[in-house]
Amino acid sequence: MKNSNKIKIKQLVRKRGFFLKEERTAWLFVLPLTLYFFTLMIYPFINGIFISLTRKLVGFPPIFVGFQNYIDLIHDWVFQRVVRNSFIYTFGAVSIKLGLGMVMALSLYKGIKGLRFFRGFFLLPWITPTVISGLIWVWIFQGYAGFLNITLMGLGIIKKEIPWLAIPNLALFAVIVANVWRGFPFFGVSLLAAMQSVPQEYYEAAKIDGASATQRLWHITVPLIKPVIIVCSLISIVRTFNDFNLVWIMTRGGPARSTHIFATYTYETGFLSFQWGKAMAISIYITPLLVIAIIFLSHYLLREE
Repeated sequence: MKNSNKIKIKQLVRKRGFFLKEERTAWLFVLPLTLYFFTLMIYPFINGIFISLTRKLVGFPPIFVGFQNYIDLIHDWVFQRVVRNSFIYTFGAVSIKLGLGMVMALSLYKGIKGLRFFRGFFLLPWITPTVISGLIWVWIFQGYAGFLNITLMGLGIIKKEIPWLAIPNLALFAVIVANVWRGFPFFGVSLLAAMQSVPQEYYEAAKIDGASATQRLWHITVPLIKPVIIVCSLISIVRTFNDFNLVWIMTRGGPARSTHIFATYTYETGFLSFQWGKAMAISIYITPLLVIAIIFLSHYLLREE
């Protein structure tokens, strides 16, 4: 009995040593990512909150002012317009991207003749660098000798050039169009993959029951790919809210602040006006909005599961 107990104890010690060794190895793999996360994400975020509570100008020590930067922004008409523009830009673009992505996915899924050959071309807007995309759309919407004006005048739709990027409402429309063009392939590819994972037996059973193509879409396809729709929408909302390059290249927030969103206004305030405290307060304002969206959609997904 004593010998058997000793053998069991030795086996337990060996197993424990093996698991401890595995844990150390696992921590070695996790450590770089943990350091990256805290060094490049957590620390800058906490430091940004501190700077937002100060009146920090470049070249001068910070002066603690509490929540004064946040209070000033609430009463700032430019910031109010930035909030309005950000919501219009984000939710307008994401809604259209979702619709076009669904059309793209359905077209490729149904195998419409001629579209399979152009499948790769659908991804061009998504893989094209943002700088190049922005310059292309600047040329398209250019007031003088722009592609869109030349085309519309050639068709007789307009009689003189329209300064698309110089009129506030048209400029916001232009940057939304550019963002939609760049982002809808992401929805299309993701939704196509989700559609291809739906079992064909569901469609066959629905056909036998006399369901039309529209009914099969709304009662089978959409409910089953809903988690993918929600996740793609969430990712797109976060990316669009933080979009900078496309808007800055096309309009730099103008004309008359009509296309300023959180990212461009933060950059202008921090790096052109050198008001780091105010710039940090602007960027911090977006955090609660994104957190609420993430919590809401995550809760919805968990409930569906």
